[in-house]
Amino acid sequence: MPITLPSYTTQTMATIVLADDHALMRAGLRRILEESGHLVLGEVGDGLQVVDVVKQHRPTVLLLDLGLPGLHGLDVLAQMRRRAPKIRVLVVSAFNRDEFVVSALRAGAAGYLLKSAAAAQLLQAVDVVVDGGYYVSPELSASAENYYTESASKDAYEGLTSRQREVFHLMAEGLSHLQIAERLFISARTAEDHRYNISRKLGLETQTDVVLFALRRGILVVDELGGAPRQDV
Repeated sequence: MPITLPSYTTQTMATIVLADDHALMRAGLRRILEESGHLVLGEVGDGLQVVDVVKQHRPTVLLLDLGLPGLHGLDVLAQMRRRAPKIRVLVVSAFNRDEFVVSALRAGAAGYLLKSAAAAQLLQAVDVVVDGGYYVSPELSASAENYYTESASKDAYEGLTSRQREVFHLMAEGLSHLQIAERLFISARTAEDHRYNISRKLGLETQTDVVLFALRRGILVVDELGGAPRQDV
């Protein structure tokens, strides 16, 4: 059955990269965007590859899911701010908790759209972001207000380096230091040193501590059926 888009006229054509680990979600976004006059240049489903794909295609907008494997979306935002600061980032997430909205805005996102939003909201958000503005789903307006009124809180995780965050994400997924070394193309000794320093900084002693910390930060969520933690923001 063909998709009938709402009567919304795109103001400015945007070039876009989609970052989401669900192929069906990317396909739906691509169809809505391209049938509305935008151009999707590329797609990526791994957090560790987002910045490289963005730098390859140089879009005007990155649509970013937070629950990416490899590297959490908030950490991708931190990388984007350093390595591709001119690219506007619109977070498209299922999470509507205040801490994620505020954290995303503080990390440099130009907008935060819920995955439950209608197609017209998506197109409006893209237009606003392309034009240099900021867009937050109406349901999250209070969260956005907190971003402008609260002082930025610092915690031990925010003190980790970009590389340490990559290592921590893989630790939370249960990878050994040898697997982490292979994934990040670093030596086993370097990976082990990172694991030690991260555990010391965050006060984590066991793998259970690592997983619980990741769950509290939203880096991992527990499968609805009670299975192992997974990324699904």
